[in-house]
Amino acid sequence: MVNKAIVYSGVLKDYLILTKPGIVLLVLITTLTGMYFAQRGFPDSWLIFWTLLGTGLASAGSAGLNQFFDRDLDALMERTKDRPLPSGSVNPKNAFLFSLLLILLSTFIMVFKVNLLATSLVLFASLFYVVVYTLALKRKSPLATEVGGVSGALPPVIGYAAVRGELGFEALILFLIMFLWQPPHFWVLAIKYAEDYRRAGIPTLPVAKGVEHTKLKTLIYTAGLLPMSLLPSLYGIAGHLYFLSALLLSLVYLLLTLKFTLSKKPNGAFLFFYSVLYITLLFSVMVFDMRR
Repeated sequence: MVNKAIVYSGVLKDYLILTKPGIVLLVLITTLTGMYFAQRGFPDSWLIFWTLLGTGLASAGSAGLNQFFDRDLDALMERTKDRPLPSGSVNPKNAFLFSLLLILLSTFIMVFKVNLLATSLVLFASLFYVVVYTLALKRKSPLATEVGGVSGALPPVIGYAAVRGELGFEALILFLIMFLWQPPHFWVLAIKYAEDYRRAGIPTLPVAKGVEHTKLKTLIYTAGLLPMSLLPSLYGIAGHLYFLSALLLSLVYLLLTLKFTLSKKPNGAFLFFYSVLYITLLFSVMVFDMRR
C-alpha cells in the first residue's frame, strides 16, 4: 500500500511538472489583471473562476504539447534532460493525450461558461504557441522568441475579453507590456544556457547572433518597456501610485540590464529573478491602484 502511494505520488508530480505550473501561475495573474481592468473592479466570482480555470488548463495543455514535441531536444540539454518525457517517467503517448484533453476541457469551459471571443483567444494562444513557436520556428530561427511572445502576451487580453466580450485599447496596452517583457526575460536564460541550446541545435539568439548581440537587444527591449509600462497611468487606467511604482521598477530593471550588458559574465541569474518579480509587482500594483 505504501509503495503504491509513493508510485502514485511520483506519477502526479511528473504530470504536474509537464504542465509547467510556474508559467501557468503567471498566466493566471495576468489574466486576472485583464479581468479587473475590464470590470474596473472585482468581476463576478464565478466568471473569474471559470475564466482562470479555462485559461489555466489551456496553458497547462500547451506546455505539455510543447514538451511532447520537444522531447528529443530536451534529452540533449542538461537543463531539461530530467523532465518527465526525456527521462522516461511519462509515456509520450500519454503525455500527448493528457495535454490534448486539458485543451479540449478548457475549450468546453470557455465556450459554455465564458464567451466565444475569450474562447477564440485562448485557442489562438494555444495553437500559436504549439504550432508557430514550437513546431515552425523554434528549431529554425532565433525569431521564435519574439514571434512566440504573441501567445504569452495574450492572457490579459483573454481576461479583458472574458468580462467585456470585446477588445479595447486598454487590452492592447496590457498586451504590449507583456509582449515587450518576454524576450529580454528569456534571453537572459538563453545566454546562461547557450552551450546547452547549441548542443541541441536550437538557434536561440545567443547561438545564432552571439552573446554580445543578445545582451544589446535585451537592453533595447528593456528600455522600450519603461515608457510602455507608464501607459496605464498616462491613459487613465491606473493612478499616481502605479506611475511612480512602474517608473521605479522599470528604472531598476533597465539599470540591472545595463549592468548585465556591460558585464563579461554570461550568468544573469539575479536579472532573470528580477524580471519575474518585476512583471508580478507591476501587474499587482496596477490592480491595486486602478482607477474606477
